[in-house]
Amino acid sequence: MTVRRLSAGLLAAALFTPALAACGDGTGTAGSTASPTASASGTAGPSGTASPSGSPVAGDAKQALLDSTKEISNGNFRFTLAGAGSTAEGQVHQPSQSAAMKIAIGGPSSDLAMKLDVIHFKPDSWVKLELTGPTANSLPAIKQLNLGKYQHLDQTRIKGNRSLGFDFEKVDPAGSAVLTQGITEVRSTGTGAYAGTIDVTKAAEAGSLNAATIAALGTQAKTVPFTAKVDPQGRLSELVLQLPAAGQTAAQEIRMTYSDYGAATAAQKPPAAQVVEAPAELYSLFN
Repeated sequence: MTVRRLSAGLLAAALFTPALAACGDGTGTAGSTASPTASASGTAGPSGTASPSGSPVAGDAKQALLDSTKEISNGNFRFTLAGAGSTAEGQVHQPSQSAAMKIAIGGPSSDLAMKLDVIHFKPDSWVKLELTGPTANSLPAIKQLNLGKYQHLDQTRIKGNRSLGFDFEKVDPAGSAVLTQGITEVRSTGTGAYAGTIDVTKAAEAGSLNAATIAALGTQAKTVPFTAKVDPQGRLSELVLQLPAAGQTAAQEIRMTYSDYGAATAAQKPPAAQVVEAPAELYSLFN
């Protein structure tokens, strides 16, 4: 098995996509299902207009969620992404044009598992890669990738590659602003809490789901249940998609969270002694 053939099975979607594992191995974890009862234009929930205390006031629930993503565009926050068999966490710090992310796909029982420690400090990017499992141990080329060091990336070879690159013009790895625009039904379920359905057919553009997953959902992609929470300042703190079963893939939950708005810190560049240039095998794996 070559590194390039390996990429087709393991990296069927962008690495910042928490649903990647479900696309790769056909497994997932079923989650609870939201039960929306109001249209997206309903007025049962809070609006994006804050009261003097910072809490949302009564108004359009969908508009409240649209407004809740605006602070993300300022690029100063921490985030987590989680789906079936994969997780990601990190921080974005637009003031320093830097970002850091730790990604894990698969686990101890997986035939092939991957961990990545990715650092972006414009104009440079680095990745420390760890591949484990029986398949990884059987591939001689893996020795060229499991270096235990940060591999410096040639920007001309990762430009436009969502797996390794980062666009400081589009700072949200999950694309929550695009997702909330797809809300078709929504209702308030409590202070700062919502439930409804989202048309995820544009979610591949957002980065939260890959095109293959969306296609497998068929007509179900138009009404994917979701829940959301906003903080006391009306900023998005959690968005959870409950994907129904599709084909060989079980129902699964995709959860994204945001925190520390305006309080993230600059990423730390790896020490020079821990850096090597990325070998050709790395680019082959992700391209």
